[in-house]
Amino acid sequence: MAEFTTRLEGLSLPMRIGIHPAERAAPQRVIVSVWLDCRYPSAPFPDEIDAVVDYDFLRREIMALADSRHFNLQETFCEAIAAIALADDRVWRVRVSSLKPDIYPDAAVGCDIVRERAGG
Repeated sequence: MAEFTTRLEGLSLPMRIGIHPAERAAPQRVIVSVWLDCRYPSAPFPDEIDAVVDYDFLRREIMALADSRHFNLQETFCEAIAAIALADDRVWRVRVSSLKPDIYPDAAVGCDIVRERAGG
């Protein structure tokens, strides 16, 4: 068995997220990073995208999710991203990080979660 971690780091998205009136009034910037711990039957494997988890798919799905609705909480948004990632059976663990860098002039606020497939 071969294990790899595939990363999507620093994806900057304009989206509607937050509970405060100013956050509900307009989209804000959210920065998302995702680490996918993947297991494959063996390495090396064919040098073809179908042999591994496609991060293009993950990026597209996260962008569509961010466009789909208003999220009150970063935690809810991160859970939805984790569910997308774990839909691929080769992903056994996912770490998702979201960051709202523009909320305060002196600090960013964020959320990190780690989820594993049942039976890891």
